[in-house]
Amino acid sequence: MSLYAAYAGNLDARLMTRRAPHSPLRATGWLNGWRLTFGGEQMGWDGALATIVEDPLAQVFVALYEVAPMDEESLDRWEGVGLGVYRRMRVRVHTLEGEEPAWVYVLDGYEGGLPSARYLGEVADAAESAGAPHDYVMELRKRPC
Repeated sequence: MSLYAAYAGNLDARLMTRRAPHSPLRATGWLNGWRLTFGGEQMGWDGALATIVEDPLAQVFVALYEVAPMDEESLDRWEGVGLGVYRRMRVRVHTLEGEEPAWVYVLDGYEGGLPSARYLGEVADAAESAGAPHDYVMELRKRPC
């Protein structure tokens, strides 16, 4: 099994159960030195898509999943890896048990653009349901859309 650090909409446990039914939630934690942002507005979706970029002064709340081999391909398809929408990247997640190596999906496009209000609401709701701190969720809800 490999570890996947979910952020944005994939923080929603119900969504992850549908996308990766054989992959249990292991923990929550933080990607230190990364910032949640949006990009890919030109790719034809309703607004920009969530992604992360390196930022030494920021951190992103994540859920860490133990991904079964049978679910990896499904997640790649869902995230559009074969279409060049997202790509996998290795990161280090900080949990209560220590530091864990994991992979994330990073948008294969430029940062910029605004998410739709609906999408931003889903991202904030997912963070809240995953147990993100209240101030983190409120910052998400206040972002421009």
